[in-house]
Amino acid sequence: MNFKLSLGDFIDTIMKKTLATIVMAGAMVFGLNAQEIGNDELTQIRGSFSHSRDDMARMNAISGNYDLRKLAVNRERQGKTDHFFKYRVKVSGITDQQQSGRCWMFTSMNVLRPSVMEKFNISGFDFSHNYCYFWDLFEKSNLFLENVIRTAERDIILDRDVAWFFQNPVNDGGVWNSFLNIAEKYGVVPASAMPETAHSNRTSYLTSFLNEYLRKEGYALREMISDGASEKKTRKYKLQAMKGVYRMLVLFLGEPPVEFTWRYETENGEIKTLTSTPADFYRSIVPADYGSDSYIMVMHDPTRPYYQVYEIDNYRNTYEGVNWKYLNLPLDEIKASAMASIKAGEALYASCDISLYYKSDEGIADMDIYDFGSLMGMDFEIHDKAARIMTRQSGSAHAMTLIAVDTDENDRPVKWQFENSWGPDAGHNGYYTFTDEWFDEYMFRMVIRKDYLSGKAVEALSGEADMLPAWDYMF
Repeated sequence: MNFKLSLGDFIDTIMKKTLATIVMAGAMVFGLNAQEIGNDELTQIRGSFSHSRDDMARMNAISGNYDLRKLAVNRERQGKTDHFFKYRVKVSGITDQQQSGRCWMFTSMNVLRPSVMEKFNISGFDFSHNYCYFWDLFEKSNLFLENVIRTAERDIILDRDVAWFFQNPVNDGGVWNSFLNIAEKYGVVPASAMPETAHSNRTSYLTSFLNEYLRKEGYALREMISDGASEKKTRKYKLQAMKGVYRMLVLFLGEPPVEFTWRYETENGEIKTLTSTPADFYRSIVPADYGSDSYIMVMHDPTRPYYQVYEIDNYRNTYEGVNWKYLNLPLDEIKASAMASIKAGEALYASCDISLYYKSDEGIADMDIYDFGSLMGMDFEIHDKAARIMTRQSGSAHAMTLIAVDTDENDRPVKWQFENSWGPDAGHNGYYTFTDEWFDEYMFRMVIRKDYLSGKAVEALSGEADMLPAWDYMF
């Protein structure tokens, strides 16, 4: 092969190698000078706690109260954020994912619910999340076994891919493309066609037993291949393993319908009956262009270049499905697109880090709602979003439906609202209002129709995607 390297690239390469050498040398020096905490150091550290009245009061208050949010509430921010919005998508009813990690599934379906209610002229509607959850776990199990077969010749301990597969064969997690893969293959059904069970609402037992079973069968497949089993024998064993997966899922979740009959009452008081297959029902309730050709996930990840498409390797639930793919954009682009979608009456799948700075009883997320620094008398927080991402302090962990935005006199956003899936008793009647400043720090991604993107963003979609590993620091 012939490689051409410009003078600039050559100098850049040399500089990077030199810098890496200096860093390694520095690390070695620091390593040689490292020392344990001795008596002198310990005396200095112990003496740094002042035992002042302020510090003693802090110690007494903090050590005696588990929920520090009650002590850190910033009273000056109380009542400063209301729940009124200039632009809001028409939604109705709050769902509840219970003790499960299916927020991505609930959010994907919550985005579609308003159009279903409009189509059938009904005041309320919900999908069967249990139905999609069944097929999600079923397909994830198949993907795991296929990955095991594909990597059977690699070391089960040292190879990072293999270790990743066996660490957590299946789980509740997912993103919008996960819903898309399942819905396009198996369809969807109304809630009454496959109601929730104790184990769809509380999934820990099911996933625990299923993962143990999959590890057993995955290990057996590796041993078979290592012993020289034929392709035919390997495939036969894998099919038998999938029968076991199906059996376990049926025992915990019930059996998914091939066809269903749904009775509903319209706003006019008419009782109607619909008989359909899940696939036909799905096609009847989504827009004709609904899917990855017309919609894209956008991400705000300040650690990577903007206007670049990224794809997460092997992050999907069906073997033949699409991986998680997103376009990284700056915040102003994302906000402009989100506002355009909301103004057009189209809710958005969105995902954020809701772990800090939200007051659940009021349904408010605000960067100033708590003052933990004053409570502890120290600055312990990472204030830079990129640094929080790279140090694993923050990352997108919960999906909700973005439905509203309020703006100032210049039509610039001041606050936004989520429709959550934690039931009507969580937040403000099931909704969460968050300030625009909170958006900047803790909003990460959303799924948006490409029509609402800028020309620059649309042009970026034609670029080749950078492939990232599933264990990347962002995921």
